[in-house]
Amino acid sequence: MTQTMTSNDLTSYYTAVQQIGKLRTPNHARRWSQATLRTLALNLDGRTKKKLAKALPEELSKQLKRPFWLLHFRDKTLTRQEFQKMVARRAGNTDAQFARHPVAATFHSLKSLIPDDVNRAVADTLSPELSEMWQNA
Repeated sequence: MTQTMTSNDLTSYYTAVQQIGKLRTPNHARRWSQATLRTLALNLDGRTKKKLAKALPEELSKQLKRPFWLLHFRDKTLTRQEFQKMVARRAGNTDAQFARHPVAATFHSLKSLIPDDVNRAVADTLSPELSEMWQNA
């Protein structure tokens, strides 16, 4: 896929997130996708984040690049449960157990948009549990 995609072209992306993520509406899919991308951005190194942003359509790239933390250090031991809890809070939800569905759906849908080398770079930079979740999505 190329960066010239418009938001209309992302309909299939959001539909996949909605269906795989067990979400009720496309707006829920958008919210969960955005929350996952923003939380993922905090757990990638700068080089990998840039590679991923470059490989994604503009709308998704903006969501990935948007988060800013004054003094944020990546947690290289972040567990799947902690990540899901962070995403759930960003999405306006409190159920970290349910969050695994939309997070996995977003990971799966993102992987379909990016080349294999970027996919491997993302997996290599995440904590072991998140890397496993990314690879299994």
